[in-house]
Amino acid sequence: MPSALPKKGSHLIMYGFNLANGVLHADDVSLIDIAAAHGTPTYVYSKSAIEERWHALDQAFGSYPHSIHYAVKANSNIAVLSVLAQLGSGFDIVSGGELYRVLEAGGDASKVVFSGVAKSVQDIRYALEKGVGSINVESLAELERIQTVAQDIKKTARIALRVNPNVDPQTHPYISTGLETAKFGIPIESAVSVYEVADAMSHVEVHSVACHIGSQITKTSPFSDAIEIILDLVEALANKGIRIQQLDLGGGLGIQYKDESPPAPSDYINSMLDCIKKRGLNLPVAIEPGRTIVGNAGVLLTRVEYLKTNSSKNGTKHFCMVDAGMNDLMRPALYQAYHDIVAVTPSKNTPAQTLDVVGPVCESADVLGADRELSVVSGDLLAIKGAGAYSFVMASNYNSRPRPCEIMVDGTQTYVVRKRESLADLVSSENTLPSL
Repeated sequence: MPSALPKKGSHLIMYGFNLANGVLHADDVSLIDIAAAHGTPTYVYSKSAIEERWHALDQAFGSYPHSIHYAVKANSNIAVLSVLAQLGSGFDIVSGGELYRVLEAGGDASKVVFSGVAKSVQDIRYALEKGVGSINVESLAELERIQTVAQDIKKTARIALRVNPNVDPQTHPYISTGLETAKFGIPIESAVSVYEVADAMSHVEVHSVACHIGSQITKTSPFSDAIEIILDLVEALANKGIRIQQLDLGGGLGIQYKDESPPAPSDYINSMLDCIKKRGLNLPVAIEPGRTIVGNAGVLLTRVEYLKTNSSKNGTKHFCMVDAGMNDLMRPALYQAYHDIVAVTPSKNTPAQTLDVVGPVCESADVLGADRELSVVSGDLLAIKGAGAYSFVMASNYNSRPRPCEIMVDGTQTYVVRKRESLADLVSSENTLPSL
């Protein structure tokens, strides 16, 4: 079944998810069948959608020299990583744990870029011993630590400085990373002097300049503004005799959750390449996409437990209480993020109501969607869309709730890529005190 393209409207149509015979499907598998076999809440991903989105970015470069490093933090399930590794993707990591996942999934360490602001000695050592392609340095103190660790284990660390260009990405403050107030990156004003320090180090090889200004960006102009600043830096470094071999331009391309109109992959890539070509440069480009590959390739499947109405002198409030909560999907509580919520089997007989879709977690913030028009009864299945990125990876056991299972659909085949946690799993790593 070909994937449907996202379109504007009250309900987002996602890649890999389609209505067939009145039932929402992942590829060719009914979400009703998935819920019957695996229960709820359950994350469901479309393999074909992940592949399609990766190829869209790769093909947008045409023959221009480039590499794609999937941002593991968006969705780190090793089945997702394995699909991407088989496509030839590289990976962007922010911890030793993410590197371990990449290697377990069959990823190539030499195609790994290691980002993150507080790398430990253990993480740096592990990365160098495994042969990561590059480490994105975020402070002078980190650079000095990398030199020390590399010298100690007799390795040479290939590095880029992650430079903060002080460009406003026009997105949520929590996911803006390129402003001077952010904890990320080296201020653009200090970049040349830090590069000079790096260039003089015995166990450090200057390779790239890196920049990542934020996430869920829906315009090309912030990217272009940042690139112009980065290219100025490249020219300034060349004048100092420091030759940059690659531009790591980060990720951040947004997706449609509601009524956003993010640029197509081709527009996003072409806007960056236009800036580079105008300078007469042909530097290879690396990008670090995450959300744009997996965000609209997944849903969180949940079941309606109860409908509830609160009436008072101030009015009436309707609630749809489901078995998924903020511990399963943190984004609405953390970012006030919007996720489209639809019935898996749209009802033609049940009157629509304006409902707050809420979970069982003992917090007033446990609202997965406010003021949604839904025609549902107790027992119905709902699909929370746009749940392929920054969703399961943020799940927790708050309220001692076992985390959901994760399912990957490939055409007509369904695979459990993470089993549902049991009650015993909740305490498997804990111990009581010995008896006195």
